[in-house]
Amino acid sequence: VQLQASGGGLVQAGGSLRLSCAASGRTGSSYAMGWFRQAPGKVREFVAAISWNGGTTYYADSVKGRFTISRDNAKNTVYLQMNSLKPEDTAVYYCSAGVSASSLSLGGVNYWGKGTQVTVSS
Repeated sequence: VQLQASGGGLVQAGGSLRLSCAASGRTGSSYAMGWFRQAPGKVREFVAAISWNGGTTYYADSVKGRFTISRDNAKNTVYLQMNSLKPEDTAVYYCSAGVSASSLSLGGVNYWGKGTQVTVSS
């Protein structure tokens, strides 16, 4: 499975961005999908995950109520809508795929995509 993330950029605090991740390759739509992020000098951390059919989602406490993960299996694409962005959301965001949303939330990643930079200015 190949994952290609896009949609990052520079936004002011309080603004919004939507990240997209297109999956290609073997049975991409049958995997749970998720997002992680890594800020400079920090370890990569879980952000959000969604089951293969979109019925189950998980979020990190730091983004609950602000971020929404969704997917369109017809397009083999997962999205991360990010609202009310804060400077501490600044990081490289990575798309991921795994066997389940719960395993992704615990760091169980089978496939990584290249990251996309999100910068939130204060």
